[in-house]
Amino acid sequence: MKSITPVFFCVFALSLALGSLAHAAPSPRPSPLPSPAPAPVWKIKKDHWALEDELSYQKFVAAIGEGHCHSLNECLKSSANPYRGPETADYSFNGDCADLPYVLRGYFAWKNGLPFSFVLEVEALPSESGSTDIRYSANGNKPTVRRDVLAKAAGKFPNPLKVLFNVREVISTAMFRFDPNWNDPKLFSDFYPVKLDRTGIAAGTTIYDPAGHVAVVYKVGSDGQVFFMDTHPDGSLTHGVYGKKFARSRPGAGAGFKRFRPLKLVDAKVDSEGSWLGGRIEAMPNESLPDFSLEQFYGNQPDPGGAWRKGKFVVDGKLLDYYDFVRAVLAQGQLRFEPLGELTAMLGALCSDLKDRVTAVAAARVAQIDLKEHPERLPLNIYGTEGEWETYSTPSRDARLKTSFKEARDRVEDFMVRYKKGDPMIEYHGRNLARDLLAVFSKQSAACVIQYERTDGSVAKLNLEEITHRLFAMSFDPYHCVELRWGATDPQELSTCQEDALKQRWYDGEQLLRNDPDRNYEARMDFNVDELFVPGPGNGVAQPPDVDLRKLLQSQH
Repeated sequence: MKSITPVFFCVFALSLALGSLAHAAPSPRPSPLPSPAPAPVWKIKKDHWALEDELSYQKFVAAIGEGHCHSLNECLKSSANPYRGPETADYSFNGDCADLPYVLRGYFAWKNGLPFSFVLEVEALPSESGSTDIRYSANGNKPTVRRDVLAKAAGKFPNPLKVLFNVREVISTAMFRFDPNWNDPKLFSDFYPVKLDRTGIAAGTTIYDPAGHVAVVYKVGSDGQVFFMDTHPDGSLTHGVYGKKFARSRPGAGAGFKRFRPLKLVDAKVDSEGSWLGGRIEAMPNESLPDFSLEQFYGNQPDPGGAWRKGKFVVDGKLLDYYDFVRAVLAQGQLRFEPLGELTAMLGALCSDLKDRVTAVAAARVAQIDLKEHPERLPLNIYGTEGEWETYSTPSRDARLKTSFKEARDRVEDFMVRYKKGDPMIEYHGRNLARDLLAVFSKQSAACVIQYERTDGSVAKLNLEEITHRLFAMSFDPYHCVELRWGATDPQELSTCQEDALKQRWYDGEQLLRNDPDRNYEARMDFNVDELFVPGPGNGVAQPPDVDLRKLLQSQH
């Protein structure tokens, strides 16, 4: 708060009638400065998370997800949050993807007087690779230190804003990378894997991608589609639909759907105001959790030999791929795929992802990263790093986007193959499926227009199909001009880019990396510009996958 210096005015008036000096009345005394607002406190009023608390948490997360806000900070300070209050006016809740579920859970626990605890430190379990990077450890991690949020004595209540700040400082995606069977009663994991049904997968369920990303479910549609929200290092919050961009992996990496363990406070005392003091926090073990399940790792028909890759996902006697299985078990009623509607939804999700990328790329321009000299080497791994590169580059975001484009193309091809075979899961009553899908693609492509501000301030506009053709030309490197960030090749569009020859060489050299939609967090990638042109481990692939929907549909017309 700025200080206020009182100014006193002496007013003199000459009275011609009396020929005397008249003095103005004394000015009033300045008003006292307002007292600073007391710091918020976290008082535990309930000693455990009951079913009604979990259901209330689901409603809270659903409201945030449906709130149409663009950052977690904006969400929690908007009308979408029923618990918003003035005590957080000067506090920023923004964080990266790993922070999102913890901040939501911690905030809700504070506002509802519930216990809260979180993993503070982890270490990688031994592996043959010898890798010790806890974010991408081959066999997962184990907790080594936890923190319980407790009031140690009367009047010594934790400051929730300091707790949430601490959460954002220490949490990383490593806190999600645990073997699903981990069940230590003292050093327990914060999450447990859930059964694939509408109880296990609901608003508040977390999705962990072992390639280093985390999202939070906020809605499950009647057709089984899972809608999620996620945050990014630049502070943006985005929305999407679950699919193959969330990879499966060996169980030790802990990928997939998981929920926070219900907590209870034990050995505590109640003060005169009904707040719990002292004690310790325990979590419900795996065997006591009604929706604990390893189904997503081993299938609902596990391999007798225990091989997770050989587990089967079967519904009504029909073998399904994992992602179709998730849709089928979450759908209300028997799952049917209506190809025209499915394509419309997939293209709508792609359009939303592209518009979110506009914001991410613009953030690098605002920070003038594109005006800086390019570093002599790329980070050790372009997908898992820190600092300026983590905040302003987009290799992970772009890889997920490419995977989604490929999934849309492959999904459409699968629909046409299954329709020709008379698969009863495909619901189409027209005369020419390829032609009707092509009409949907043309309409949605024309309707999806993104625009970005070029280096000279003029605006370039691109539709969905144009993005398809330049998808693997779009630079993830924040040191490039914005035109290259959007894959411009047309001389007129590129004319406003003022890159020097060295930056252009960096762009050309990174093409092999751009071609690869798969994120490899174990490869070493600290190449200099000349090394980028030499194919080898960690340096991408020679050719990108086919994502051209129009070409596919025209070949089937």
